[in-house]
Amino acid sequence: MPDSKTTIKLSRILSLALSITLPLFSLNAYSADKPIATVNGKAIEKKTFEAYKKHKKAQDPKYDVEKNRETLIQELVNRELMFQDALSKKLNKDKDVLFQLEQHRVDLLIKHAIRKTMLATPITDTELKSEYDRRVKSANVQEFKARHILLKKEDKAKSVIEELNNGKDFIKLAKAYSTGPTGKNGGDLGWFNARQMVPEFSKAVSNMKKGNYTKAPVKTKFGWHVIKLEDTRKMEPPKFSDIKKQVRAIMQNKKLQEYIVKLRKKAKIKINK
Repeated sequence: MPDSKTTIKLSRILSLALSITLPLFSLNAYSADKPIATVNGKAIEKKTFEAYKKHKKAQDPKYDVEKNRETLIQELVNRELMFQDALSKKLNKDKDVLFQLEQHRVDLLIKHAIRKTMLATPITDTELKSEYDRRVKSANVQEFKARHILLKKEDKAKSVIEELNNGKDFIKLAKAYSTGPTGKNGGDLGWFNARQMVPEFSKAVSNMKKGNYTKAPVKTKFGWHVIKLEDTRKMEPPKFSDIKKQVRAIMQNKKLQEYIVKLRKKAKIKINK
């Protein structure tokens, strides 16, 4: 697998490559049809207009391109006027502009290279379901219902545990001593999974039995916790149909990483320090 440096921004690169509704379209696109308009003798072809409509629709799916046809034509006329003005000012020969144009060219070619790679081996629904099942099986699907008492000092947390050992009620102690926002509710945290809590708290809860409280204070960045685990349950995973798009994105990103690894293996790379 590639290291973190070689996979920087892979997901962003992938999303760009898979969403090519090209905003960069040619004002000189060839078409045998009658031009939409002419500006100082320069034709704006129908193909250019169709590309612009597609771009506007990609920006806003609710945008009515047919209703706003005249507006879009005027926008293209304005673009052509500004384009011609840029040429008259010789901006097409400006070094900074040429550099940026080259970067756009590189980006466009990369997008199509990735797109072609993805289309060569499309991900099937069977593969998506298999990946979903694998992730569900390996996921931590347990949820916990717990209460806690948050204290600023370890000594105070130890004294609270001593009171619990002597039979005092956890809820009453939480209301009396907890410095956290749940104190007024008896320290009730409701249902949560391990990923929702800081690591130290999650580890402590995961190792507890229902009905027990921690025999030693648990330290986190928030302070010292005394925790009582009230219940556990199996967390129902999201339905495959609900996260199919996310699973596809994960698999596409994996394919992109494999594609880059393959390219790097064949390449001679030298990093100058």
